[in-house]
Amino acid sequence: MFIKDPLKIFALTVFLMLFSGSIPAQQHSPVAFIERLHPGLDAVIDTHAVVSVIADGFEWVEGPLWVESEKMLLFSDVMKNRICRWTAQKGVSPYLEPSGYTAAVPRGKELGSNGLAINPQGQLVLCQHGDRRVAVMEAPVADPQPTFVTAAGSYNNKKFNSPNDLAIKSNGDIYFTDPPYGLEKGPDDPERELPFFGVYRIAKDGKVTLLTDSLSRPNGIAFFPGEKQVLIANSDPQKPHWYLYDLNSNGLLANGRIFFDGSAIFQKEHRTPDGIKINDKGVVFAPGPGGVWIFSREGRPLGRIRTPLITSNCAFSGNYKTLFITAAHCVLKVALK
Repeated sequence: MFIKDPLKIFALTVFLMLFSGSIPAQQHSPVAFIERLHPGLDAVIDTHAVVSVIADGFEWVEGPLWVESEKMLLFSDVMKNRICRWTAQKGVSPYLEPSGYTAAVPRGKELGSNGLAINPQGQLVLCQHGDRRVAVMEAPVADPQPTFVTAAGSYNNKKFNSPNDLAIKSNGDIYFTDPPYGLEKGPDDPERELPFFGVYRIAKDGKVTLLTDSLSRPNGIAFFPGEKQVLIANSDPQKPHWYLYDLNSNGLLANGRIFFDGSAIFQKEHRTPDGIKINDKGVVFAPGPGGVWIFSREGRPLGRIRTPLITSNCAFSGNYKTLFITAAHCVLKVALK
């Protein structure tokens, strides 16, 4: 029998070692491992790097954000409508509740915050599923309070679906995606007002511009260094692609094309593209089928952080030497080069 799948080889090796007594039966196998697809991966991450769990016990975590000023990681505990924090000294603790739904009428599904970011003023900016808006926390990040001001809640007087992920340019413009995942009944929710799932920009003066309505499920979004190009994940099983756009002089999307076509991979591992982060060298880290994909700036797959967990998003530490990954019910950490 010849096995090609590295994840199956890894699982079989662990089983044989356990069966033969080479390792103690009570020792847990790693939650993930590094799969090398191209020699270029060697400059990004060590193939023997250890992926560790730093937080666990959640239902679905999203939107990780490293806050350098506080040396803390924030992440959205989406189903519980709260944000948690992690620090190396204190571990996990509550940070903000409620985080995405502030109305009094009870509701379910993905009601909390999702994508998180820090704007040039040092304020926390949130994609709020339940309130269907992009909001700014009015309190300082060091002293969080659930008081928010709406950055944008509608387009042409129609409420957004559920803002999902965002990226903020150095000039303060907020780019965000608006798929249906925060609506209680998904795309068929009777409360849905817009006939499409868009990508938008909120300018410094508050003006909301629709950048594209052509993506079927826009999700993760990130700028390449220099802010001349933006990458957008499309979490649609029919079109599981990452799309690359140029930004013209007015900050609008231009020359859209497929950065990487995930169709063939999706046939084997049924997980669509989700969040995106891009480091200071233009290397892309993109949760999707089988874990977190690592691409060169040109769209070449360099490797994957392989895990059976469903990965949703990731974030870098301030020096880009650590990657944090939100994955189903837990948060992972791995060292980068």
